Amino acid sequence: MIVGIDEVGRGCWAGPVVAAAVVLPELDATSTELLKSLRDSKVLSRAQRLKLDTQIRQHALAIGIGWVSPRRVDMYGLTAAVRMAMEEALHAVAMPDLDVVIDGNYNFLAHMDQAQRKITTLVKADATVPAVSAASIIAKVARDEHMRLAGLAFPEYGFEKHVGYGTAAHIAALKEHGVTELHRKSYKPIKALLQLEE
Repeated sequence: MIVGIDEVGRGCWAGPVVAAAVVLPELDATSTELLKSLRDSKVLSRAQRLKLDTQIRQHALAIGIGWVSPRRVDMYGLTAAVRMAMEEALHAVAMPDLDVVIDGNYNFLAHMDQAQRKITTLVKADATVPAVSAASIIAKVARDEHMRLAGLAFPEYGFEKHVGYGTAAHIAALKEHGVTELHRKSYKPIKALLQLEE
């Protein structure tokens, strides 16, 4: 059995980096139908992601989610932040002896004991490995909900729409209202705005 891992929020200017780890059950009639529906979260509509998030949570053997705040992204850098989020997600699964599949070509968990578990990286795993597809959906839905709530706290920024990415609307809000505690101050566009404010 494998645990699939994926992250979201790496390219965002605001909000956390979030990783999810998912272990899916052996095939049966129900899980077979679920597996047929799983895709990379980026190609699914919000309604599809929400429906699949519920189904995954009902049928998965284990789910772990790791969160790294914008402040920690600024403190440790993006690569370390992704690693910490993945470590937290994997630790929350609490199932030993599972092989790990990470979406992408970089092994953020290379420092772990390879004798204990095999760790594989695979480009487009979120589109081809069901457990990784499930992880991408769980992470995306969790982070989007977090940013929706951030939008309630900071209504002038539209976080619920752009979820922290550097869209034209987000840039306009930053220029008008300034930088919030949710923004990653180490990122060049945010750093540039902070320098203008000085």
